[in-house]
Amino acid sequence: MARLPRLTVAEFPHHVIQRGHDRQLIFRDTADQERLLVLLGEYASREKVAIHSYVLMGNHFHLLLTPQTQTGVPRMMQGVGRTYVQYFNRRHQRTGTLWEGRYRATTVQTDRYCLACMAYIDLNPVRAGIARRPEDYPWSSYAHYRGLRTDKLVSPHPVYWQL
Repeated sequence: MARLPRLTVAEFPHHVIQRGHDRQLIFRDTADQERLLVLLGEYASREKVAIHSYVLMGNHFHLLLTPQTQTGVPRMMQGVGRTYVQYFNRRHQRTGTLWEGRYRATTVQTDRYCLACMAYIDLNPVRAGIARRPEDYPWSSYAHYRGLRTDKLVSPHPVYWQL
């Protein structure tokens, strides 16, 4: 039986999560994290998807995205997923799946949940106990929003500017 397509709504934010198979690491070093960030930027631009917030953890990552089209998120995630797995398997001399399954995506109610979702994503390393403060963790959008660095991957959501 064919899988049902996910609900993707153009111009609405989506919280996306992709996990490693059996909770295995999907990043072994900084080169892996840097490669995924490059791919996210390339495919987001190609598919017209704004990335508002992100965090790369050891065995998963979170994104807050707003697509301009209904096909933006699925095409972006398919491209990133396939390309990153090929890179990872080749670089680490392995074969097989890297992902737990399909990415999970939830449409976010802009006014009620968007800022809370951004905070949830950026505070993930602190909750996981791998950083004492969110600004200590280099693989998230937190430093961009604090003005500690400029992150060309991040495109603030209009709700952020309403603060």
